[in-house]
Amino acid sequence: MNFDDSVHLQLEALNLESKSRLRVSMVCLGNICRSPMAAAVLNNRAHEVKPVELVVDSAGTGSWHVGEGPNFSSEATWRKAGYEYEHIAQQFTEEFFPSRDLILVMDSSNYRDVLKLAPNLDLARKVFYLRQFDPTLCHINPKSEQAKGLEVPDPYGLAERAFEKVLEMVKDSVEGLLQVIKSKVGA
Repeated sequence: MNFDDSVHLQLEALNLESKSRLRVSMVCLGNICRSPMAAAVLNNRAHEVKPVELVVDSAGTGSWHVGEGPNFSSEATWRKAGYEYEHIAQQFTEEFFPSRDLILVMDSSNYRDVLKLAPNLDLARKVFYLRQFDPTLCHINPKSEQAKGLEVPDPYGLAERAFEKVLEMVKDSVEGLLQVIKSKVGA
């Protein structure tokens, strides 16, 4: 993929090619709509990067849904598309950083909130927008004015079509992410 130079350097610093197990966290605001949907898609495709073990979870920057299941419309959308995934909401904390290889956020608010929790710059390098892996958007620098184009909009409280659009964005991004992982680990 034709990544922005800063993203390419950031990925190189993570040394993914040396891993036999990759742990990926998807992060959104409440951990009931976007991030569990993204986790569902990636988890269902994890077998594509064998022999690397891909461990996927999700979390929210806010705490108000901790312990709850996913939003009904979000879960219905991913299940209708054929993705099986069980989910209970949890809050993202700085304790996630050492044990995760990639932390993929849905929007600029999540990006800022997660980076604020990073204990140091090395661990902050694990943070990307999920859509940075969409092959049509990977050239966008997440620190530029164009970063809004990397956002997965929050469908909470919206019609079914909004959830379907989010699923399409997620699927495109996960496809690109899997390509990157395969190229890094030789799967």
